[in-house]
Amino acid sequence: MLCVRAWRGLSPLRTGAHLSAWKQTQSYTAAANLDLSGIYPPIATPFTAEEEVDYKKLEGNLQKYAKIGFKGLVVQGSNGEYPYLTEEERVEVVRTVRQSLPADKLLMAGSGCESTRATVQLTEKMAAAGADAALVVTPCFYKGKMDSRALIQHFTKVADSSPVPVVLYSVPANTGLELPLDAVLQLSQHPNILGLKDSGGDITRIGLIVHKTKTQDFQVLAGSAGFLMAAYCVGAVGGVCALANVLGPELCELERLCVSGRWEEARVLQQRLIEPNAAVTRKLGVPALKQAMEWFGYHGGACRSPLQALTEAETQQLRRDFSSNGWLLDDGSIIVCH
Repeated sequence: MLCVRAWRGLSPLRTGAHLSAWKQTQSYTAAANLDLSGIYPPIATPFTAEEEVDYKKLEGNLQKYAKIGFKGLVVQGSNGEYPYLTEEERVEVVRTVRQSLPADKLLMAGSGCESTRATVQLTEKMAAAGADAALVVTPCFYKGKMDSRALIQHFTKVADSSPVPVVLYSVPANTGLELPLDAVLQLSQHPNILGLKDSGGDITRIGLIVHKTKTQDFQVLAGSAGFLMAAYCVGAVGGVCALANVLGPELCELERLCVSGRWEEARVLQQRLIEPNAAVTRKLGVPALKQAMEWFGYHGGACRSPLQALTEAETQQLRRDFSSNGWLLDDGSIIVCH
């Protein structure tokens, strides 16, 4: 299906711009055909004891994720500690993942930077490294000035230049800034903006975005496992869920139940996922996610400074949040109980 969305902001072709226009056409066609539906873990970045990226352990995780029914992977999202990586490291991690990822799995790469110029440049590098789509977070350092006008201009310039489709990324817990609804609705008309990852958790907002963009082929992804079922209920097509790094098969099962309309079974599973999900996201964050990954047979390890390891009390709380919901045996040992 070719893209039917029209974007009034595009300029007519000018002499010498034919190659650029051709690239835009290829990107826009890709956006029209790329189906995001499914579950994606925003993968963690393993580090060595010296805080270098541990590519061997990363590849070990990738081999295990390849056996799970994910639609693809999100690389260099918030759970990948992207603000603490250099640009070169961010690109190299994406390149490494693409080399190990099965060809039928999508790779969404986080390319957001604070300036539009830097985001455009990094997005091009992520595409060259093998990304199928760019996940672009809202710039937030000057959040008092990041109103709809500024953000629409930012994302439009990025999408105009990007060789791959763009997915908007709103994560107010980390940025202190929610991508305004009017900005989302205007940007949804851009033929190279494919969808939105919404991590805010406001189901009313998610449902309204789905409703208001239903003629735009615009795809909405839930940004957390805690409200995945609710997001499916109002029209989301999938989820980018930190908990999928730990309980990937279970998140894929929840997706299957929702898509097939088995809501009672989905409700039971969703309820069991709420507490462990909260523990590895808003409550204890990336250090908890990495600790839980270790328990469940993945390579999590330490975070890059200044993120700190969990305290003993936090570790015990994390264990309780998993064991009380039946994901770990609560007998003092760390045993997976699927």
